[in-house]
Amino acid sequence: MSDAVPERDPTTTDAGVALDNITVEFSGVTALEDVSLSVDEGEFFTLVGPSGCGKTTTLRAVAGFEEPATGEVHIDGGRVTDLAPERRDVGVVFQHYALFPHMTVRENVAYGLRFRDPPGGVADDERVDELLSLVDMAGMGEREPEQLSGGQQQRIALARALAPGPDVLLLDEPLSALDARLRERLRVTIREIQQELGITTIYVTHDQSEALAISDRVAVVSGGRIEQVAPPETVYREPQSRFVAEFVGENNLFDGEVTATAPPRATVDGVEIALPESAAVDTGDSVALCVRPEVLSLGENDTASNATTLTATVEHREFLGDAYRVHCSWNGRSLLVKTDSREPPEGTVTLTVDTDDIHLLSDSGR
Repeated sequence: MSDAVPERDPTTTDAGVALDNITVEFSGVTALEDVSLSVDEGEFFTLVGPSGCGKTTTLRAVAGFEEPATGEVHIDGGRVTDLAPERRDVGVVFQHYALFPHMTVRENVAYGLRFRDPPGGVADDERVDELLSLVDMAGMGEREPEQLSGGQQQRIALARALAPGPDVLLLDEPLSALDARLRERLRVTIREIQQELGITTIYVTHDQSEALAISDRVAVVSGGRIEQVAPPETVYREPQSRFVAEFVGENNLFDGEVTATAPPRATVDGVEIALPESAAVDTGDSVALCVRPEVLSLGENDTASNATTLTATVEHREFLGDAYRVHCSWNGRSLLVKTDSREPPEGTVTLTVDTDDIHLLSDSGR
């Protein structure tokens, strides 16, 4: 790889990071296939998907650790496809924090400054103090990594990545080794630091709730391809494919056939279900309907216009503290309901779903 300074390409946008038709192969196996993404400057952008889907490979292509077979990588408007990782002006936090055990906390944070002066012309010691304060580790600079908890080690790895003032921060499953409650606290910390610094950030996780909680936008990855890129609310409420609908959160999916268009209706297992008025369908179309568990109401809803009611049988339920997760049987299929009812549902129940809470997949076959 070349060590030349990246030249600004006038054909690119001012995106913080742009991937154009990136394909990555390992021993003849395609890990990424024709991936294109644009991450805005200052955006918190998350790649989410199951293990082996290509999300970490995407991150490594941005960092320069994987060389694409085809395609281009741009950072801050400059083409960096052929640049070595140390020339790309990125900070990386890995899944395993890789702190140097023979160095103190202060020395670990300062390590990145061996290759680049700190931003703003400040002294190295001043920059280290600034970052230790930023990650709430002030006064711990002389400790050894083995004296730190997992959460503290994660903070130091983050401070080390930020020390040279990179244009882009890359985070590869940084919280996966921590317990659930600590992950929830630290993801908020990471988001707050990112917003305070305004740094373009790409975050990799397999945890859908994590992705939805902290991101400006989310890219759902499957089989080396991007299934959908959108704000978290859109990904959750309006999945574009069957994979996204099934992977992100819980969903009830029904395959049916359109029987009417004014108003639009579909038949699922012989039961007619009202569709949203905006549904662009024709009679005879095959459709896939998504109904989130929390939009199914127990009992008939008199205020719902053009709603559909279903009669189901409770098979078993789980108490979640603030809600019940109820597994029902309806027309020979499983149906999942989430309700904040104070009484545990049992026996035969009536479920109501408003047409506005039904989402039609744009590609019912995937």
